[in-house]
Amino acid sequence: MSYWSNTAEDQRAMLEVIGLESIDALFDVIPQQLKRKTPLAIRPGMTELELSQHMQALADRNRHTANSLCFLGGGAYDHFVPAVVDALASRGEFYTSYTPYQPEVSQGNLQAMFEYQTLICQLTGMDVSNASLYDGASAAAEAVLMAINATGRSRRVVTASSVHPEYRQVLATYLAPLGVELCTVPAPQGQVAAEAWEAAVDPETACLLVQHPNFFGYLEQMPAAVEAAHKAGALCIQVFDPISLGLLRRPGDFDVDIAVAEGQCLGTPLQFGGPYLGILACRESLVRRLPGRLAGQTVDRLGRRCWVLTLQTREQHIRREKATSNICTNQGLLALRAAIYLALLGPMGLREVATQCLYKSHYALERLTESKQFRPAFSGHFFKEFVVRAADGKLDERLKEAEKQNILAGLPLGRWYPELSDCMLVCVTENRTRADIDAWAESLLGAQAGTHARSTAGDPVASKIVRTGR
Repeated sequence: MSYWSNTAEDQRAMLEVIGLESIDALFDVIPQQLKRKTPLAIRPGMTELELSQHMQALADRNRHTANSLCFLGGGAYDHFVPAVVDALASRGEFYTSYTPYQPEVSQGNLQAMFEYQTLICQLTGMDVSNASLYDGASAAAEAVLMAINATGRSRRVVTASSVHPEYRQVLATYLAPLGVELCTVPAPQGQVAAEAWEAAVDPETACLLVQHPNFFGYLEQMPAAVEAAHKAGALCIQVFDPISLGLLRRPGDFDVDIAVAEGQCLGTPLQFGGPYLGILACRESLVRRLPGRLAGQTVDRLGRRCWVLTLQTREQHIRREKATSNICTNQGLLALRAAIYLALLGPMGLREVATQCLYKSHYALERLTESKQFRPAFSGHFFKEFVVRAADGKLDERLKEAEKQNILAGLPLGRWYPELSDCMLVCVTENRTRADIDAWAESLLGAQAGTHARSTAGDPVASKIVRTGR
């Protein structure tokens, strides 16, 4: 970014043009009693070296995955990002255009959108995907609006307490002005009982929103949920973890109507909370109710392959009463990163990442619950996240002690679930080695683990965890 100076001569020239004697005269309209009488406490200017050191010192106060071990989850994950993702996504033709607003998008960006959509359809087993939304929460809310419009039912939407609490907060915000009732099915054991789905859905229900794996990391009974929704004439929406599809059945295999996800885990770092990527895919019969953008492949007048924006259902392009959403753009750069990541890994690579997450998370639970200080809060099957309860109730103290050792040990759940105030959500990704997990467990169990530096790659025991489950 260019730096333009503002000299005293520049100031005199500008004041002369507008006919004022001083800069203070610009603010004569402000009453004197409202003006500050003493100078602001601004420190003297610094040299470039001093400023760089100062900014680095401020940045070092942040806790992040470069200086801490991260076992946090709940929708944002510390997965490995291959270097090629940064290398390709940082190319000027992609990086500078980011998310073109107007329909005159370049062929390169349109092709990237089309490739992303294709990969998402292959990943989910759904018929069609849009070119991305803002994040997982807004994607879930937009999916519910799609279902309301498609079914013509505007009275009731059913979800579960095991769906991400912040997704449910966003959904409630969307539905409040519409007067739609949001019914939440309890999940007392970390999962919703199969019979509870059918009991919750009635002929006035527009859709059933279920997360699998759910917010706690546990697997829901998807066939029962889908059957309950369709039996009542409602749509079924699944919130899924893209990485989990390396091992678990795809949303399309469950016959769900709409599938949504947070795509941050596909090649995007945590970046202190965003921007992230909203994934939305659906049945072909719902394509005209799809929010956002849809890129398609065709041929030009010379018969050459090319790409176009096939569908944009926003009010700038179609009559307002036919608009399906006020979303007018997409997370193009982050969608590109997801496409590069998926194309690079392929089915076998994604399966390997999912397998690493599965086995390492189960090893972590086994390691932490060897003593009686922690115990599993739930007993179901889980993927890469699980919930544990502190037997002595001193969860906050244990987390603070671990943080002193540069270990972000888990996400306390009392903020959203008062009944789980002594519980934490733990996530273990492929980035964690066996040494990392052991140090994490020792820090929580009170052993003298010492200040833990980030473990190096190539831990010879890490692969053994994958092969043996330990």
